Amino acid sequence: MFNWIKTFVLMAAITALFGAIGAVLGGQSGMLLALGFALVANAGAYWFSDKLVLRMYNAQEVDERSSPELVGIVRELAGNAGIPMPRVYLIDEAAPNAFATGRGPSHAAVAATTGILRILDRREIRGVLAHELAHVKHRDILISTIAATMAGAIATLAQFGGLFGGTRDSEGRSHPIMAIAIMILAPFAAALIQMAISRAREFGADEGGAEISGDPEALASALAKIERAARGEILPAAEEHPATAQMMIINPLSGGGLSGLFATHPNTQERIRRLMGMAGGARRYA
Repeated sequence: MFNWIKTFVLMAAITALFGAIGAVLGGQSGMLLALGFALVANAGAYWFSDKLVLRMYNAQEVDERSSPELVGIVRELAGNAGIPMPRVYLIDEAAPNAFATGRGPSHAAVAATTGILRILDRREIRGVLAHELAHVKHRDILISTIAATMAGAIATLAQFGGLFGGTRDSEGRSHPIMAIAIMILAPFAAALIQMAISRAREFGADEGGAEISGDPEALASALAKIERAARGEILPAAEEHPATAQMMIINPLSGGGLSGLFATHPNTQERIRRLMGMAGGARRYA
């Protein structure tokens, strides 16, 4: 229930942001047009955002014949988690990463890059996939997928409005400086919405994934390896669609400077510390 409330609040906040951008760019008519666009975009995001994200990453669905080990691991872990078997996708990219998407446990998908399969052993891959299935079980994936697609739509709306028509006052005079400000600030606001929903849930998915796999040390080891390897590899789709970065198990963006303001993931060392604490507790009480 709480995640449904968060989803509603997120959609309402994004709709209000659309309306505000529309009002600044085009007055009352602009606000109404933007609100109408927001309603359509919200509906589309709810039903089709998972397909859009998978298409952005050129993810290819696999099955027991094409990728028996990967699908077998997901099937085992889904059984441990008590959720339906999700669809499984591979992304042909060297950068190591993974994410989950979909409307909920009955309409979910997990995707992993070929790079992550190359650098992790089977035990670590189980840890990563368990983390993603914890997102599915906790119903985080609807929120993250909607945030990713809608944030991109907000940035597009702001840029479109700034480039084509700008802002005008009651006498019809244009204000190019305000238009530029909207182009800059709207994506910032969208990123802040994402930040508000992203950091705490990663700790929750780490804990849930450790419980699903029964092996918190494997996930801790995987996180360390992924972060080291990700520094030297660019994930082009994430760079092209940075709003999707918050869906990944490790932040895939390469930019420095201001990008730190939009970090949607907790500190990896803190995540590892917590997981190793869980492992130590499990050993003490074994």
